Amino acid sequence: MGELAITGGRRVLAERDESLFHWPIVNDAMRAAQAAVLEAGNMSGTDIARKFESRFAAWQGSKYALSHNNGTNALNAAMYAVGLGPGDEIICTSVTYWASCTGALSLGASVVFCDIDPNTLQMDPKSFEERITPRTKAVMVVHYMAHPAPMDEIMAIADRHGIAVIEDVSHAQGGRYKGRRLGTFGRVAAMSLMSCKSFAIGEGGMLTTDDPEIFKRAVIFGHYDRIIDVCTDEEMKDVKNIPWGGLKNRMHQTSAAIGLEQLEKHDREIAEIDRAMKYFWSGISDVPGLSMIYPRDEGSDKAGWYASRFLYDPAAFRGVSNVTFSDALNAETGGDFSFGCNMPLHLSSVFFDVDIYGHGRPTARAFLPEGVDIRAESGSLPVADSINGRVLGEPWFKTCDPAKIDPYIEAVRKVAANFEELLPINDTTPVLGGVALSKRKR
Repeated sequence: MGELAITGGRRVLAERDESLFHWPIVNDAMRAAQAAVLEAGNMSGTDIARKFESRFAAWQGSKYALSHNNGTNALNAAMYAVGLGPGDEIICTSVTYWASCTGALSLGASVVFCDIDPNTLQMDPKSFEERITPRTKAVMVVHYMAHPAPMDEIMAIADRHGIAVIEDVSHAQGGRYKGRRLGTFGRVAAMSLMSCKSFAIGEGGMLTTDDPEIFKRAVIFGHYDRIIDVCTDEEMKDVKNIPWGGLKNRMHQTSAAIGLEQLEKHDREIAEIDRAMKYFWSGISDVPGLSMIYPRDEGSDKAGWYASRFLYDPAAFRGVSNVTFSDALNAETGGDFSFGCNMPLHLSSVFFDVDIYGHGRPTARAFLPEGVDIRAESGSLPVADSINGRVLGEPWFKTCDPAKIDPYIEAVRKVAANFEELLPINDTTPVLGGVALSKRKR
């Protein structure tokens, strides 16, 4: 019998305390707001959604906000709004959730993938610039896993080449880069507000911009009942109120009602999360082989710490994989640690070889000139290919209660001190997509 729980020893934490992790934090105001919408039969209106948009825009510091039924459709509308279309290319990091860029295919555009920085998991500006072609229309900048992307460098590159910047803020609502809110740098931003995100309203998304033309195009794309608000009488005469995308993207008003209440408390809640996560790291920052991922720029943060990851060096533990290390941590605590991140999207044939819409050729190449090899344009992405074996996910504490967080600190220190017990059970199976796509039952 070893010291570690996974090898027969005593667990650090006898019972997991759900109060540390429950999310979202629901209060009476949220319950009442939802009930009021239901009682009024006002689920499919837009009055509450418009109020939510106005307040959200003011909170973020944008001129316009347009609510959507989910973040995926908000991102698709953003791509349409900047004019992404047949034969165009959009550059996106390979390591992100598929919704960041897959909608480009439905617009006739192609996705070119770039690599990430191995220390921050954010877009590598050099890799981005290397993949620009005459067909590059936009770049999707993902503030991945709550960490801000390097916007100064990205904006400078985009400006030099005349490329539209779209920000995906799904992981970092309310976050800041050098003192400025994320989502206010590019031409347009979009984000998910689903129930697991740090800004959680149930199911929903938001598009924000300072550009009235971007806002207009997003409305026309999928908000039929609001086209009259953005089009002139002359435009309406022929177009009527038919959404050009053939979509109905409006937000359910129970989500909007909850969103209004979340605006009242979101900043306080993510500040509490920040205190809790920093307390956790104060207890393990000296453990060799483990490194917190946190922005170094003054005025930058990891608002909400959604899906946060930290760096894991297998060499510091004689080759023990992050999978095995994570299993050992969870054996001590009952869960909440994870391994890996998202599967690199450039490994999926959807973006290169699949004929999605019956064009008779791969959709990704349907509108490109003959001879263009879209896979070759992405090229080698060494960090994306290897990152899933070099990151771990820390528990997402929602309240800063040192007495309850201390056992998790103890668990990390215990496993690190006794890692040699893990060598006989080490699982070195390559990890392509972390927990989300792993077939391992853990």
